[in-house]
Amino acid sequence: MKFIRYSKFKGFDVFGVNLGDLMQSLSDSLLDSGFNDDYYWTRQRNETDDSLDALRQALLQALLEQEILTTQDVKQMLAENDGKFKGSLLEELINQLIERLVEEGFLNLKEPPQEQRRQMQPGEQQGGQGEISLPQSRDVKFEVTEKGLDFLGYKTLQNLLGSVGKSGIGRHDTHYLDTGIEAAQVSKPYEFGDTINLDVNATLLSAIRREGLKVPLNLEYKDLHVHQQDYQSSCATVVMLDCSHSMILYGEDRFTPAKKVALALAHLIRTQYSGDSLKIVLFHDGAEELPIAKLATTQVGPFHTNTAEGLKLARRILNAQRKDMKQIVMVTDGKPTACFVEPSNAAFFNHRRYSQQVNSEKKLLYKNSMGNDPFVMAETFKEVQACRKSGIMINTFMLASDYYLVDFVKKMTAMTNGKAYFANPNNLTQFVLMDFLKRRTSRVK
Repeated sequence: MKFIRYSKFKGFDVFGVNLGDLMQSLSDSLLDSGFNDDYYWTRQRNETDDSLDALRQALLQALLEQEILTTQDVKQMLAENDGKFKGSLLEELINQLIERLVEEGFLNLKEPPQEQRRQMQPGEQQGGQGEISLPQSRDVKFEVTEKGLDFLGYKTLQNLLGSVGKSGIGRHDTHYLDTGIEAAQVSKPYEFGDTINLDVNATLLSAIRREGLKVPLNLEYKDLHVHQQDYQSSCATVVMLDCSHSMILYGEDRFTPAKKVALALAHLIRTQYSGDSLKIVLFHDGAEELPIAKLATTQVGPFHTNTAEGLKLARRILNAQRKDMKQIVMVTDGKPTACFVEPSNAAFFNHRRYSQQVNSEKKLLYKNSMGNDPFVMAETFKEVQACRKSGIMINTFMLASDYYLVDFVKKMTAMTNGKAYFANPNNLTQFVLMDFLKRRTSRVK
């Protein structure tokens, strides 16, 4: 007689773990902005840790949060290996989980190339006597792939729109009409170049009014009528993210939610609005365009807020896009505190002693941490005015309620017919995406 011995399962089923839910739990770790609770006092950011040990620790925390593992399970697996993590069943299972994430394309492991030559010690000669030693430890790093970033954007979007209900997301509607397959408006006389979606009833009625009711009924070119639908246009969007030090200064991380906004918009545009474009611009002491793939590892730095330079770069990017609608989505928590002073500017010599030279450039960086500086505000409003002339709308999402910030945003939105919202890190994603979707389905006037 054959006996089967059953024993208690130790650990967890690696292949039964939902990688989507796991990536969502890892989002704050993967999009770390350098925030820590003591930043206000120490001014020391959390440096990005992309080692495998950091990934294992983040995965363990995610497994505990999802209750796939319990604290007792962890203690038991470590106890079986004399309390050491290395070489334990827990390490083996987490390594298998990392392999699954890599195989599915969410993460990528990279190892820096080994040096071709070992650095020789003083007095050491080549061809010496060999020795036996332990192998050097491999310095393997991980990075989030483009698929992983896109999936994080998808999960953010799913959480936001999950309670909206069943509704199809269309493309951008305008107040103009166009001919097409979907008959949504009254018909019109056919013109050369129109989509031939013939309105048979209107065509026959036109012929009857002209000749009367008889058989055969002669149709002429002017009798032809075609259906109309809303003219749908494309849109170019630039998301401006403030990465000055105040975004993690006052006891909360405001930059990580801002990065999630950019990822969610990128996923929305890629899947629903294929004709649109989305660019990311970071503004700090200066401004720079940031590829989506590098957004995860971007951190806040000890910078001021050069809003003027951010608007200038965003305007240049949008003017290069051949789109019918152009908009800037700016996420910030502070008023402008810096701007560049060009040599051609009349204020160049007056502000020279209060500014610092920009590396390898002739222009100066003028900074005033107190804010509301007349020169900085004037330079910023020049760029706002330039955006208005280019037909660019600016929508601003404020993460603070500072009086001078509110006053600045009110003036800016009035100049560009944009919108301004108060938000906080908890509801920022909802505010931004709901406004984006509203602009997509409402008529532009």
